[in-house]
Amino acid sequence: MSFADFKKRSKSSIDELTKKIEETNKKESYKDDRFWKPELDKSSNGYAVIRFLPAVDGEDLPWAKYYSHGFQGKGGWFIENCPTTLGQKCPVCESNSELWNSGIEKDKDIARNRKRRLHYTANIMVVSDPANPQNEGKVFLYKFGKKIFDKINESMNPEFADEDAINPFDFWEGANFKLKVRKVAGYINYDKSEFDSPSSLFDGDDEKLEELWKSQYALSEFTDSSNFKSYDELKVKRDGVLGADIRQTTQENTSTAETVNDSSGAEDAEKSFGNSPEEDTDALSYFEKLANE
Repeated sequence: MSFADFKKRSKSSIDELTKKIEETNKKESYKDDRFWKPELDKSSNGYAVIRFLPAVDGEDLPWAKYYSHGFQGKGGWFIENCPTTLGQKCPVCESNSELWNSGIEKDKDIARNRKRRLHYTANIMVVSDPANPQNEGKVFLYKFGKKIFDKINESMNPEFADEDAINPFDFWEGANFKLKVRKVAGYINYDKSEFDSPSSLFDGDDEKLEELWKSQYALSEFTDSSNFKSYDELKVKRDGVLGADIRQTTQENTSTAETVNDSSGAEDAEKSFGNSPEEDTDALSYFEKLANE
């Protein structure tokens, strides 16, 4: 390029740089359009009807189950998948166990804040979405927590003899799920959500069902080892985020503390940590939004 051409281009350089900045900002605030979530009104209430879809070809389960951590320290945010998902050790779970076993209530509060959070992801078809009707009839991924999974499990394993078991993921004998979201005592609540009576999607039209089935997303990525950092990588990041507050116990004598070395140990410790009144998934989504701002 000649200097004369360079001089001519300098007039448009601001516009070009501004455009690049806009593109960069768009990438930083990336939204995965594969995911759907109900839109809530000003009172944090929402309603939609969805249909859970069966496993895709080559996968055994119609859902993916995984854990993650999301918390903030002096060095920034720690938002990472938890390797206990894969049955491996997690440095955050280990330090949480030490905090909990110190027997000090303040330490227990810290452990609760840093605990791993349970998530499920499944394919759904949106049957009715009053807030966004353009979503109706489309396939999305839906991330949810223990409360909704419990309702799925209850539909497959009913508690009472007069209730029939259903497979909510089945095209022909499954059921629509009426998602009813409220705010109760300051927390998002799904208690009123329920399955409708069993019904066939598209009146059992095989062509439409096959097209729907082929449009679903693979779920294997959510438990793929490539999406989980190694123990050492997580330890370095944890230390960077927490700094001197890694354990942050209020007394030094924790020699009897037991560490969590595998997924089963993490589950036992988590029962002690307790859960927030509702979905940890919603809390983590909020943390991720804050971290990306």
